[in-house]
Amino acid sequence: MNNTNSTRTGLCLNLLQLRPLVKISLALAVISLSPNVTQGYLHPQTAQDSHTLTVVTVQSPSTVFQNDGFTHGFSYDLVRNYAKNMDVKLNLVTVKDNTTALKWVKQGKAQFAISTASYDQIENSNLVAVEGSCGAQSTLAKHGLNTNLSWTFKSADDPMAATATGYLCQSKQTGKIQQLASFYAQNYLDQHSLKTVTRNLQQRLPIYKASFKQSARQNNLDWQFLAAIGYQESYLNPQSVSPTGVRGVMMLTQNTAKAMGVTDRENPTQSIQGGAKYFNLMLQKFNDVPYPDRNWFALVAYNMGPGAVNQIQGKLKKQGKDPNQWLNLYQYLQSHQANNGRHKQAIQYVKRIRVYLEHIKTHDQLAQL
Repeated sequence: MNNTNSTRTGLCLNLLQLRPLVKISLALAVISLSPNVTQGYLHPQTAQDSHTLTVVTVQSPSTVFQNDGFTHGFSYDLVRNYAKNMDVKLNLVTVKDNTTALKWVKQGKAQFAISTASYDQIENSNLVAVEGSCGAQSTLAKHGLNTNLSWTFKSADDPMAATATGYLCQSKQTGKIQQLASFYAQNYLDQHSLKTVTRNLQQRLPIYKASFKQSARQNNLDWQFLAAIGYQESYLNPQSVSPTGVRGVMMLTQNTAKAMGVTDRENPTQSIQGGAKYFNLMLQKFNDVPYPDRNWFALVAYNMGPGAVNQIQGKLKKQGKDPNQWLNLYQYLQSHQANNGRHKQAIQYVKRIRVYLEHIKTHDQLAQL
């Protein structure tokens, strides 16, 4: 790596070359290793013995969103699936900056770091990095994600660096990196649209804040998440009515409103109570799905109905895919959206609510409402 023009992609490939045992076609599942191989590539004193993989990162739009119990994000979902494939528990630690993250790796406190540190900073720390998307920087850039993402290890001799490389490149080839980048796109709404969202929420959220907080508390929900759903449903307008007849702040159907004990759908307090109760019911219906995926499953069910989600899960299971993994449900919706308007709507629905949730919790003026 003496050539300053060397890229992380080149290092990604070089690491594969350094490891004859994993120098295989990227079409092969490097991470789908046999139990014997799995036991061989982990350091004895780290993940294998403790059954825990400690990864350090800095919270950012491209790594992980961590706020009020919510933990999700592009890099987080990638490393979470990596740990799942290794059959170890992920211990994700967030620190204040890249310098601290690199020190954690240098000192052996973490198996690796997910960072946006420059190559020079990593090299000067005598560490080794593999490109965090296996060369899919154009995909990251397309979706407003940081193209400088890397997984940084203590040494090129670390076997985990090679298996991580294989996993990342396999994820690129199977489309998982592209799917995650699409879902966690940071430019899904442009700045002009976000300014409009901010203005609307500043004007309307204080009116209904008490109802959102009370209903969220009664149903063990996050009130700002509930408010994000309400904003997507009606822009917090209690007089909203759709062409199909759903109405109110939470846009409940007549049948759903009746089932949730709502007698007046245009009464904002009743609508918010009914919406909270119904969303909590959707979360319970998918209690086999781990968080954060369960949030996204429940949102699709709120939008399309739980029966529609169950049908898709059945199809995924027949295809040999995990029916409880959000990436598989998202991929199915995406691949069928051209021929099914409900699938396209569901994708937009979940992505917008994710954006609104993150915006409400991180925008200084909105977070203080």
